[in-house]
Amino acid sequence: MSLAPAAPDLSDLRDYAFEWALVDVETSGLVPRRDRVLSVAVVTLGPDGAQTGEFSTLLDPGCDPGPVHVHGLTAERLRGAPAFDQVAERIGALLEGRVLVAHNAQFDYDFLAHEFARARLRLPVARRLCTLALNRRVDPPTDDLRLGTLAAHYGVPQLKAHDALDDTRVLAGVLRASLRQAARLDLPLPLVACPPRQDPQFAPKPPKTPCAFRNPGRLTPDGPLVQGMKVAVTGETRTARSDLVLRGVAAGLNMMGSVSRHTSVLVTNDSAADSAKARRARAEGVPVIDEAAFLRLLGDVRPGTSHEGTALPGPARAVPAPETGSAAEAGSAPETVQVPQSAPSPALPAVPTPRAPEPGEAAGPNPGTKRAPKPRGPLSGRRVLVLGGTHPEAVAARTRVVELGGAAAINLSAGVTDVVVLDGGHADRRLARITALLLPVHDAAWLVAPVVTEASGAGGGRAAAHVLPRGGVVDLPLPKGRGPADRWTVTASWAQQTECEIDVVAFVLDEDEQVSFDEDFVFYGAPENPGGTVRLLGDGPTEQTVSLDLSTLPPSARKVVVAAAIDGSPAFGNVGALHIVSGPGTSAAALAQATLDAATTERTMLLAEIYRRGESWRLRAVGQGYDHGLDALARSYGVDVTD
Repeated sequence: MSLAPAAPDLSDLRDYAFEWALVDVETSGLVPRRDRVLSVAVVTLGPDGAQTGEFSTLLDPGCDPGPVHVHGLTAERLRGAPAFDQVAERIGALLEGRVLVAHNAQFDYDFLAHEFARARLRLPVARRLCTLALNRRVDPPTDDLRLGTLAAHYGVPQLKAHDALDDTRVLAGVLRASLRQAARLDLPLPLVACPPRQDPQFAPKPPKTPCAFRNPGRLTPDGPLVQGMKVAVTGETRTARSDLVLRGVAAGLNMMGSVSRHTSVLVTNDSAADSAKARRARAEGVPVIDEAAFLRLLGDVRPGTSHEGTALPGPARAVPAPETGSAAEAGSAPETVQVPQSAPSPALPAVPTPRAPEPGEAAGPNPGTKRAPKPRGPLSGRRVLVLGGTHPEAVAARTRVVELGGAAAINLSAGVTDVVVLDGGHADRRLARITALLLPVHDAAWLVAPVVTEASGAGGGRAAAHVLPRGGVVDLPLPKGRGPADRWTVTASWAQQTECEIDVVAFVLDEDEQVSFDEDFVFYGAPENPGGTVRLLGDGPTEQTVSLDLSTLPPSARKVVVAAAIDGSPAFGNVGALHIVSGPGTSAAALAQATLDAATTERTMLLAEIYRRGESWRLRAVGQGYDHGLDALARSYGVDVTD
C-alpha cells in the first residue's frame, strides 16, 4: 500500500535523519569516462525532510548531445549554457557535508566524479544513498522500481520525466516515503562510502579490440601462426612491447597478458626466463619462440575461423611497425591483475558447464521473453523468511520453500508473506518487528504441509520473478540493439553482518572457459571491462550488481560467470545464503531469482552463468562453492594474478 507522507517532516525518524543532497544528471551517453553531463539539478533537504536549497542548469558539453529523443536537449538548446567547470564550485558547495542521493546513484556519482576530475576539483562526497537499492530492500508491491513507478506508488506527482530538476523534486518525495517504509521495517540504510576522486586521470585505459577468431590451438614446430592463436610475451624485447601487441592484434592474433593451458605460444628472448609467464608455459608445455621468429611468422599469418563459425579467406598481411608516438599503447596488455593475497589453495575443481535443457524447460533458437515453466505448489507466490536453526537446518528449510513453489527470503522486506522460526530464531532481532507487522509466524513443522493465510501488509499483484533452484536455467529475451534496454543485470544480496566483506566479480569467458585478456576479469579494483560491456555496480554494503550489454559482447564471449568471494577468514557458512535476482536493466522487473546456500567452508562461490545457446542467451543459477580464495578462482580462468 502507498504510505506517502502527508507532510515532509521526518523528524521522528531519528536513525534516518541526515543532511541530504539529491542529484539528477542528464547525459550524452552511458559511459562516464567518455560521455558528458548535459544538465544537472541538486535539491538539498534537512534531517526533517524539508527542502533547504535548489539549483539546476543546462550545460554545454562541447560535444554531440547524444540521444535527444530521450532527454530532449538539442545542441541548439544547450548553446550558450555554461561549461561544467564554470558551475562545479557551486555544485560542490551544495554537496559538501551531505549524503548524495540519486536513483541508480552510482551512475550519477560516476558522471559527477569524472566532470569534477576534468575541472581538476575534488568531488566533496563522502557517502551516497541509492533510492533504487533502498527500494530493493523495501520491496514495495510495484511492477518495477523505476522512478516514475515508485512516484506513482508513493503518491508523488511527476510533471516531466527526464527533466533533471523535476526528476530531483520527484526523487525528494520518493526518498521521504522510502525512509518511512525503511523505518517501518527497521531496515538499515544502504549507505555507500565514496572514495575521493582527486586524480583527473583516473579514467580507465582505452579498451582493446577483442579477437574475432577462435583459438585454433598451439603453434606446431615449423608451423605457421593462425588467426585466433593466443600469444603471450614476456621479458625484455628489442621491439617495444606495445608495438608487438599492436602488430599481433592487427594480424588477427589474440594477444594475451597471461599464460594458461590454452596459450598457443609464448614469445621470449630468454628461454630460461623465470617470470611467472615462463614458469607457467613450461608447466603447461606451451611452445616458446623468440622475438625474431615471431616477427618472421607475422609475415604469413594463416586465415582463422571467426567466432561466428566462418573461415575468412586470404592470408593476413604483416603489419609494419608503427612510428614513434603512435597509439600503440592502446593495445598493450598489463602484466598482472592485483587481487588480495591468500594462502596457497588446492587445485580448482572443474567449473560446471551448461547442461542440456531438461524436459519442460524453455528452449529454442528464438525464445523471446519465454520463461521456464513456473513451479506450482502451496507456497506459489509466497516469500518466506527463515530465522534461526543451524546452517544445515536453515538450508534445508529454504530448499523446502522452493520445492513448495515459494521464494526464500534472506532479509525482512515488504514482500515477505511468511516467517519460519527454527531453534534459536526467537533471539533474532527482526522477530519483534515481524510481530508488530502481523506477519504469519510458523515453526518447522509448517513446511511439511503448509496452510497459508493472507499476510497483513503483503500486497500487490505484480508478476513474481521465476524462482530458480540450484542449477535451474531460464531463457533470456534476445537483445534488440545497443542501449540501456539491452543491459542485463545480476544482483546479489546477503544479510547484514559485520564479520567480513563480500566482493562480487565477473569473468567474460571464451569457448575454452578462459578470459581473452586480464581486463575481462571485472572486480572491485577494475569495475569495467574493455568497451564497458560488463560493469560492476555497488550501491550498498549488502548488495552488488553485474551489468552486461548482451548486444555488444563480442562473438568470442561465450559465457559470463558471476561469482562472489569473501575478503577475510570467514566462510560462506558464517554469511548464510545469498539471493540473486536477474532482469533487464537495474530498475525493471526481475525475470528470475534464486536463493543460494553454500556449505560451511567455502570462500568463493559461483552464483550465476549467462551463456550463449545458439542465437539466444540463458541464465543458470549455479551455487557452487570452493574453499580457495579469489586468486585461485581467477587463475583457473586464465587471469594472470600476482600475490
